[in-house]
Amino acid sequence: MNNDKKIKLVTFAAILILSVFCFNTDVMHLGTLPAQHKIMVGDTLDLGFESREFLQALHIDVEDSSCLQGIWKEKSSLTMLESAPVATSPGKVNLYLKLFGIIPLRHVTVDVVPETKVLPGGQSIGVMLYSHGVIVVGLEAVEDQHGKSYNPAKEAGIKVGDVLLKINNKPIETENQLRKIVSQAGRSGDHVTIKVKRQNKIFSVKVAPVYCEETNGYRLGLLIRDSAAGVGTLTFYHQESGIYGALGHIITDSDTGQNIDLSNGRIFEASIQEIHPGKSGHPGEKVGVLNNSSELSGDIRKNTPYGIFGQLTKPISNPYFKEPIPVALPKQIKKGPAEIITVLEDNKMERFKINIEKISRQSRPDGKGMIIKITDPKLLTMTGGIIQGMSGSPVIQYMDNGQPVLVGAVTHVFINDPTRGYAVLAEWMVEETKVLSKEMIIKTVKKPA
Repeated sequence: MNNDKKIKLVTFAAILILSVFCFNTDVMHLGTLPAQHKIMVGDTLDLGFESREFLQALHIDVEDSSCLQGIWKEKSSLTMLESAPVATSPGKVNLYLKLFGIIPLRHVTVDVVPETKVLPGGQSIGVMLYSHGVIVVGLEAVEDQHGKSYNPAKEAGIKVGDVLLKINNKPIETENQLRKIVSQAGRSGDHVTIKVKRQNKIFSVKVAPVYCEETNGYRLGLLIRDSAAGVGTLTFYHQESGIYGALGHIITDSDTGQNIDLSNGRIFEASIQEIHPGKSGHPGEKVGVLNNSSELSGDIRKNTPYGIFGQLTKPISNPYFKEPIPVALPKQIKKGPAEIITVLEDNKMERFKINIEKISRQSRPDGKGMIIKITDPKLLTMTGGIIQGMSGSPVIQYMDNGQPVLVGAVTHVFINDPTRGYAVLAEWMVEETKVLSKEMIIKTVKKPA
């Protein structure tokens, strides 16, 4: 055999081996392995590889392994065939995955976190949220005493969705305050200077009020809103800090879709009086009445993509869970049966069966971490599936050992199939409470004596 044939044969064999290796399921899994991996104290570190041949070829260099117990703590390098370590304390571990201990494949940082326990919610809540400034929800022509139409705000460049922060250098807190200053300026024949926020831009405009014959007052041609109200569901309560999480998604203005920049707000227990079932193309809703004198009340300190968060005035209870339950990490969640807790009548919390159809393995927070389907006959009969006001309903799943864990919260319904919708992962909501808890501690420390 001449040299050319040998080279071709070796090349063909190398390509064949490489092809087999590349289509190995563990190699494909390696490509999707997140750079950040999270496990709880007490868990075994498992990266999800299965093939013995691949594991034999995969070597790992380990750094910062003080939070692990077992052989990994004794060695700086090992193969995946050796016994897996157990996480014994919070910390970080850096893993450098190499083929045959030579070819670098992946760097994975493992975060070992303590187990977090919360009391599941399910209570129906009324939400009152006040924004920084007022939101422009419409522009309307003003007709003067001569029958001529003007739209001063539009001509000055103000658009629907803008947030008005200040008028004549005074912070705008309510619609009435804005109306009073506009009226005073109109009677004096003056302009008003308005500071406007449009997405991430802040600018100022001058607007001349026009006398409106219909309302007998001076107007700018604006339709505005200074607050938002609605019904939702409490997701969980952290007993040690008194912090709650609810809704699972950010509150936006109903007319403009603009995220509301929170100034302050409160939640109260809501009594559900009526259910409007959902159907394809038409989302249903809960109709509730706020109960200001109820035991359940609290403030709103954060309005985030993963829900609203604040502190309750008093501890709450759950008829199905007397003690807090663990919050699941994404890798612990499984496709299959689960349940939600929500209210359909008065203040009565009930459990309903659902099915988790899809789980997104997210390396970054996202509000659509799971796709769920309502399977409970009673819930389907009464609501048609997921309806407005159900947002925040906790999603509970049971582990193989029977341990209940909080895995998420209902957030959105599929418009064309109300039996199905999205849920946010509980982990992302709990991360927000940790941030809020730190902010509360900092404010307490800085508070003057």
